[in-house]
Amino acid sequence: MKALSVRQPYAWAIIHGGKDVENRTWHSAFRGTVLIHAGLHWHAVGPVELSQRMGMAVPAELPLGGIVGMVEIVDCIQAHPSPWFEGPWGFVLKNPRPLPFTPCHGHLGFYDAPPDVLAQLGLLGTDCPQWPP
Repeated sequence: MKALSVRQPYAWAIIHGGKDVENRTWHSAFRGTVLIHAGLHWHAVGPVELSQRMGMAVPAELPLGGIVGMVEIVDCIQAHPSPWFEGPWGFVLKNPRPLPFTPCHGHLGFYDAPPDVLAQLGLLGTDCPQWPP
């Protein structure tokens, strides 16, 4: 199963805050379910600024350095009406689902989630898991 690292508070926003587009500088043909990995470092936009910008309450303490949930990537676009879209490319996201925080290393781009992490999440041997796991 593929995973994608996203810095907090955006990883939280994908799973819990209605973030329906993940911005990237690169295009991808990948479509399907991915695990969302919260990176080790915060994005320059912190929880207070994101709360003000998007009109939502973002927790000040968020997990770093592990899997926090999963989401489906259904498209890759260069324009979108979502307030989350900044471009130049955006992955359109659907069906976010939280998972128990599971520590692991992240990587740039899409990467294969380690088998031990998949086993901890009950996803080992599944390409497109059924819900609930």
